[in-house]
Amino acid sequence: MNVRITGTSLYLQANGLRHHVLVYGDTGQPAVIVLPGITSPAATADFLAVQIADMGFSVYVPDIRGRGETDVAPAGAYRLHDYAADVDALVRGLKLHRPIVIGHSMGARIAAAYVTQYAPEDHNLAVIIDPPLCGPGRGAYPTSLESFMAQLNEAKAGTTLEAVRRFYPKWPERELQLRIEVLPGCDETAIRESHAGFESEDFFPFWEKLTLPAALIHGGDSPVVTAQGAADLARTNPAIPITCVPDAGHMIPWDNEKGFFRVL
Repeated sequence: MNVRITGTSLYLQANGLRHHVLVYGDTGQPAVIVLPGITSPAATADFLAVQIADMGFSVYVPDIRGRGETDVAPAGAYRLHDYAADVDALVRGLKLHRPIVIGHSMGARIAAAYVTQYAPEDHNLAVIIDPPLCGPGRGAYPTSLESFMAQLNEAKAGTTLEAVRRFYPKWPERELQLRIEVLPGCDETAIRESHAGFESEDFFPFWEKLTLPAALIHGGDSPVVTAQGAADLARTNPAIPITCVPDAGHMIPWDNEKGFFRVL
């Protein structure tokens, strides 16, 4: 079974790499760029992009460096400033004017880094979805590197819906199947260095600098942004509204799609 993706593929050189971007909707509409997570090639956001495009937007979902059809970067080049520079280069290369930026998980950290570094005074809405809050002095990321490697190795060897469902019990069958198909496109070094970055790079300095228009969404059952984590975020930057989606873990749109889109 191959899951059908409705986005149109586009390729461009940006920040020294050849990037692959899935494009949805009428490109004459206001632009949204969606930044996925650590082991989520662009295709995994297809169901999100389709619905956002139906709201009247043009939607661009890049394969983050080292994922999908975007080039693998050299070792040592998977830091937040590398990812944020990619987004800046893509926005300029695609000639997007003040795009709305939506990032989930690692993509949420990238979104905050991009907005605060490249568009601090003149940015459109930034939607930060369940960003890893771990970092120096803040504890470990709740999903171990070993778990990510196990998923990657199983996908490369050939796995089943039942096997993937043990990691993502709330996901629809289509999204489980899609993960089976695209996860092998994630580079091991990209995953290892990005996971290490969760614990060596602090999200809060970017969060502290983030200005409106912006919003943060977290899952009610998320181990990544817990109730205490949400309180820390609110205390650190009280200007940014924070909304909880109930009945969802870290993978909010996959766990509770209707609840997520009500908030969005």
